[in-house]
Amino acid sequence: MVNESKENFAFAQDPLPYNFEDLEPYIDKQTMEIHYTKHHAAYVKNVNDAIAAEGIVADSNNDFFSSTSRYSTKARNNGGGAWNHNFFWNSMNAANKVSIPSGKLTEVLNSNFGSIEKFKEQFTQAAMTRFGSGWAWLVEQDGKLMIGSTPNQDNPLMDVSEFKGRPLLALDVWEHAYYLKYQNKRNEYVSNWWSVVNWNEVTKRLG
Repeated sequence: MVNESKENFAFAQDPLPYNFEDLEPYIDKQTMEIHYTKHHAAYVKNVNDAIAAEGIVADSNNDFFSSTSRYSTKARNNGGGAWNHNFFWNSMNAANKVSIPSGKLTEVLNSNFGSIEKFKEQFTQAAMTRFGSGWAWLVEQDGKLMIGSTPNQDNPLMDVSEFKGRPLLALDVWEHAYYLKYQNKRNEYVSNWWSVVNWNEVTKRLG
């Protein structure tokens, strides 16, 4: 997601772990192609332009986000957009590779939220009540799992974020993520998105 060398610090666009059409029928090919090749690519280019222009130095993406308050709006917004989308792509899996929460993840979700279904309800609520553009998140915070949301391209790693933690799962609720297929029906997009969540990746992030 980011080059670790201070001399060459830059964000990169991760390759998709599936083809544009592989999330259908839940997320359509055209949306994925535009989202990845246009929106995400622009965030990566723009944040790297800002890093060069502002002389930003960091050891890692976490280091970059821990100092977001010192950067320009361009660096903040595009840095978030670059990282958030890499994280989002890897939070999903091809529709023909459906997985379910299992093992340690199931235990942790049950202990923190009461059940998998209650977790999904709370996460869906966070996604639905984020006004305008933004993201819904599942994070680990001081040994406990928390659900929240951030506006625009902010994320829970940023020092400016009101909602903080180590991200485990993310959902993009910007209109460009779903409008071609779902129009104004964000609820349908969120409901169908659960069918392509990569639970194995969430388990790995949990550690």
